[in-house]
Amino acid sequence: DSVWKVKEGVLCLDTLVKKQFNIQGDWDIVTDDEYDNFDLQLEWKISKNGNSGIILYIHEDKVRHNWPWETGMEMQVLDNSGHPDAKYPKHRAGDLYDLISCSKETVRPYGEWNFAEVKCVNGKLDLYLNGENVVSTTLWDDAWKKMVAGSKFRNMSEFGTYKKGHIGLQDHGNEVCYRNIKIRKL
Repeated sequence: DSVWKVKEGVLCLDTLVKKQFNIQGDWDIVTDDEYDNFDLQLEWKISKNGNSGIILYIHEDKVRHNWPWETGMEMQVLDNSGHPDAKYPKHRAGDLYDLISCSKETVRPYGEWNFAEVKCVNGKLDLYLNGENVVSTTLWDDAWKKMVAGSKFRNMSEFGTYKKGHIGLQDHGNEVCYRNIKIRKL
């Protein structure tokens, strides 16, 4: 059985399946295609105290990397009111995880749908949450490299370096749902 289920057009991580079949570890779901310039739009809904993420520019190489977040940066999906990560700047919903905090908190409470858009064109990355541009940065330049060097990813030599990669939805062990997922290459 898969830990991800689609029902009535909604893709959900089913943590009950994980418990029932004693499925260990995280089971992120990743696109077949790779993207460089793209516009991703989707809606997400997180469970009470839940944590997940939208991971960008993943380079899959099982010899060098165990997890998608070792190469790909993440737009955080989180219950800000209940998950312990919300106590840390740059770890809240809509943040570019551990790198840039949202300019404005627009997240809706757990159990409610949030509309997210991630747009990257020639290294200009913009994250939108519920219609607001909450993060805007330039990837791969000297300022980016300095920011990564000051983050928890500093010892991951390939983190945030790929200019084309897969997009993934994170299994962080909590119930999360996604719907209306659209990716357009630009």
